[in-house]
Amino acid sequence: MKQGIAASKGYAIGNVLIKKHAEIKITDNKIEDIEKEKILLKEAVEKSKHQLEDVKRKVLESMGEEEAKIFEAHIMFFDDPEFVGSIENEIENNFSNAMQATYMISENFIAIFESMDDDYMRERAADIKDVSKRLLRNLVGIDDNFIIEDKNTIIVSEDLTPSDTASLDREKVIAFLTDIGGKTSHSAIMARTLEIPAIVGMKDISKELENGDFIIVDGFKGEVIVNPDENAIDKYKELNDKFLAEKEELKKLKDVPAITKSGKRIEVAANIGSPDDIDSAIANGADGIGLFRTEFLYMDRDEMPTEKEQFESYKYVLEKMEGKPVVIRTLDIGGDKKLSYLDMPEEMNPFLGYRAIRLCLDQKDIFKVQLRALLRASVFGNLKVMYPMISSIGEFNEAMDLVDLCKKELDSEGLKYSNDIEWGIMVEIPAAAVMADELAKDVDFFSIGTNDLIQYTLAADRMSEKVSYLYDPMHPAVLRLIKMTIEGAHKEGKWVGMCGEMAGDEEAITTLLDYGLDEFSMSASSILGAKKIILESK
Repeated sequence: MKQGIAASKGYAIGNVLIKKHAEIKITDNKIEDIEKEKILLKEAVEKSKHQLEDVKRKVLESMGEEEAKIFEAHIMFFDDPEFVGSIENEIENNFSNAMQATYMISENFIAIFESMDDDYMRERAADIKDVSKRLLRNLVGIDDNFIIEDKNTIIVSEDLTPSDTASLDREKVIAFLTDIGGKTSHSAIMARTLEIPAIVGMKDISKELENGDFIIVDGFKGEVIVNPDENAIDKYKELNDKFLAEKEELKKLKDVPAITKSGKRIEVAANIGSPDDIDSAIANGADGIGLFRTEFLYMDRDEMPTEKEQFESYKYVLEKMEGKPVVIRTLDIGGDKKLSYLDMPEEMNPFLGYRAIRLCLDQKDIFKVQLRALLRASVFGNLKVMYPMISSIGEFNEAMDLVDLCKKELDSEGLKYSNDIEWGIMVEIPAAAVMADELAKDVDFFSIGTNDLIQYTLAADRMSEKVSYLYDPMHPAVLRLIKMTIEGAHKEGKWVGMCGEMAGDEEAITTLLDYGLDEFSMSASSILGAKKIILESK
């Protein structure tokens, strides 16, 4: 039995095919002809873009618009002056060859993203790896196509890029395993879209297995059984038949309200990272958007998004949800999530440092642009706004003073906004949970951000392998803070949602219902499963 991280549910029984990427040797040879090297780079960039256009077209046909946008983002990397321009500067300034320059700049970008606390942002490093590997292959002239001949094939690799995953033959590939990766990597997301089981973070699985090995993949438990006996094969065939039948039944719940047996209506909403994610939320029957992470509007660019750009993004999501609630989190940047165009201090402990609401209240000119855009968009739907990283009522009040100032400006400019916006806070700092009964007197709602609340409560960095065993959503101290938050809010007649990973944890949902949680917000793919549990709960 081998263990990893369950990234996509399902079962598979088949034979291993090891996928190895062609090795690219990076030399540090200095060049003499800068222009010639820049031409080589330009040609490789153009070839990469054409290849990605082909991948995008195939993905659009086979998986849909949402997944195709992954490759649209990859194409944008090759038009990004911050990325390609940095490679050219490295060639010009240090006489580096194109391959070395590409490798060095890519590694810098990858290091920045991998150091981020947010799972989604950290996994975006895989996108840069995919883009840079493609560019390097085209610079050296390597064709990395992968031919799969047999049905019931289980791909095993050190890692699979989004391009690798997109090119998998669904008729033949029934699962994949990787040494590295996480649940929020694009490869994992695409595996869920393809509806094939996937286990990631298996360390050395690509070295431990051999071509042709017969294995069982359990995408629920993240387990792999090598050379199973007949009893195990029969058991997993039966489990797979049951799973497929249940999956068909879940689809019937798309438009069914999540109401407990005692009659309480629960909202099951979706977390999104950009306007592009809205279609998946709707397709899975989301009751609303419980978390729109606006920081992604600020990433992968070389300047702050304008008020108009932000307004258009917020307006689009609000209109698409057709009156259903949309909770938008204000800018959660700083500390570990850095912007290339924003000067940030170096900190010993960025998780506890200059970030989120602390940065916004310090740099009000940046914050005002976002608040004005939110206010203007509010007339197009049911908007709710929440502030991240709140630890005291003073921070909330200071933010609301700025909202009042923005309203006066809009009034003087003759621009409309809604007066029915709800203004809430994320409860992710233990201090906010402890003071929930007092905070609830002033705020309109709470949304519990369990990802940070758990690590702050247990003093356990969830990204550290050495202490990850301490990161426990069901720890009594964590549960007590959650219960305290809900009770404090309900005492003042305010509602409470949860937008951390725990909201979609099927083992935690019943406990959270017992505590009285009003709204669960999660990845779109988890919504139907959560609805089923809620409908069966007392």
